[in-house]
Amino acid sequence: NLSVVGWYAQQGIPVEVNESHQWSLRNAHDALAVAMAFLAAYNAKKKGVRRYVAQFMFNTPRETSPAMDVAKMAAKREMIEGLEDSGFAVIRQVRAGLASMPADFDKAKGHLASSATVSQALDPHILHVVGYSESDHAITAGELIESCRIARGALDNALRGMPDLEADPAVRRRKGELIFEAGVLLQALRKLGEKTSDDPWADPRVIADAIDKGLLDAPQFQGLGVARGAVVTQMIDGACRAVDPSSGRPLTESERLARLGI
Repeated sequence: NLSVVGWYAQQGIPVEVNESHQWSLRNAHDALAVAMAFLAAYNAKKKGVRRYVAQFMFNTPRETSPAMDVAKMAAKREMIEGLEDSGFAVIRQVRAGLASMPADFDKAKGHLASSATVSQALDPHILHVVGYSESDHAITAGELIESCRIARGALDNALRGMPDLEADPAVRRRKGELIFEAGVLLQALRKLGEKTSDDPWADPRVIADAIDKGLLDAPQFQGLGVARGAVVTQMIDGACRAVDPSSGRPLTESERLARLGI
């Protein structure tokens, strides 16, 4: 995969790596999703990508609240854009959750408009429209046009002037917490590979080892043989957190990693 990223970089083509929400689609906790968003951008930069499309998939897991969504995406944005310099520019793309559309199409249309509105908190360059029919079937041409018109209607209103959703105290607290917790995980990953690699964050062998050892894990990997699938997560107050399996108590990354012997 990294070789392909490098090839695109050599051709001068912008690159989009949808790593982070692939973990969230498997119910990974939010701190891990933030760390993976950073790692994807970091690896793209290391491979010579100059224009990086950072895709922020909202509503993933689908029970995520708007406030906690904004906090998670703002944390991702801050960490990714911390990599920006004269040779690496970030293009922000937002979208609704792939698996979040209600089966009722009327509700799905409302969800599409709501997600498009909330996602404007990131001041995106691109709005990726997810068709309202995706919960039932691949979108048709007419449904695609209708979905884009719904999204345009939401944008026409939002662009008149949105309140600063990041100013909410709960959002600010959660954003700071996620940046800190993602940092703990990233430092553990670096320490895991520091004796075998010059740059553990950009070494596929180290990242694979981190998956084998459970540093990087998600509940829906259980039984698949590609990762441990041992972590237990739970939606608490609109956020996805790693929890103690017996008590349901939220775990910090330091606690979770200590239980892995790391």
